[in-house]
Amino acid sequence: MFAGAMLVAVVMDAVIGWPALLFAAIGHPVTWLGAAITALDRTLNRDTDPAMRRRLSGVAVVVVVAGGTALVAVLLVWFMPQGWVGSVLTGILAWPFVAMRSLHDHVAAVERPLIHGDIAGARGAVAMIVGRDPDRLDAPGVVRAALESLAENTSDGVVAPLFWGVLLGLPGIAAYKAINTMDSMIGHKSPRFCDFGWAAARLDDLVNLAPARLTGVLFAAVAHYPSAALRVMWRDAGKHRSPNAGWPEAAMAGGLGIRLSGPRAYGAEISAEPWVNDGAPDPDVIDMAHGLHLFRIAMAGLAAVLAIAALI
Repeated sequence: MFAGAMLVAVVMDAVIGWPALLFAAIGHPVTWLGAAITALDRTLNRDTDPAMRRRLSGVAVVVVVAGGTALVAVLLVWFMPQGWVGSVLTGILAWPFVAMRSLHDHVAAVERPLIHGDIAGARGAVAMIVGRDPDRLDAPGVVRAALESLAENTSDGVVAPLFWGVLLGLPGIAAYKAINTMDSMIGHKSPRFCDFGWAAARLDDLVNLAPARLTGVLFAAVAHYPSAALRVMWRDAGKHRSPNAGWPEAAMAGGLGIRLSGPRAYGAEISAEPWVNDGAPDPDVIDMAHGLHLFRIAMAGLAAVLAIAALI
């Protein structure tokens, strides 16, 4: 168990995030991963190749990126001292793979202009965290997009990396982040990535199965009405196009007493997504504040669980 090391990572992320000066000096491990994935995509993902060859090339990319990242982490752990010093060092190295503070700040950046009625500013802020067309969002649509991103990325950006970090230490959290980054970059159902990104998307679905459901339970546990959150999560999670994202999103919708998801625009296309917690009202800026509060309480609860596990 590596709960103590993951607690160090959480505390460091909560207190200082990833400082701009540090990013300017060395970048970020995710940007390093992104550069490697981009290079492999340009080299191996050829439009002239048949579908099966592109799929096999994508499998090779997953093995190289995830396996290589895990191997680097294993080598780092190999040279670490034992005991609490090793745990602290592991936590410091795991720190950039936890995105709790940046997630909160990006969603709060959507809330601030909405408070002042600045829908244009809110659309610009939400465009930084979602892929749908922000110009076609009204105020409730902006809030829904932000809260859905908050719920889904709580799983992908916080709970899942910590889950694998607790189980497998630095190699686990680093490999998870490599898989999740590949999914976000090449795991799309577009003509270019449908085959090449198939392995990355399937593996990302697999490694997020447990964390997504744990995130939903975590949101429900700290909601004002836990039973309502659990009921909506159990009923509506399966409506989501993703096998995982529906669990935290449905728990947040039930916990806040609002509806999420629904039809959304991606460029000229309208995606006819079903409503989660249909029949509940659309969210407003007050619900966004409540959603951020729910997130903070959930993260405090997660840190407490890590602390208890470390002590045990």
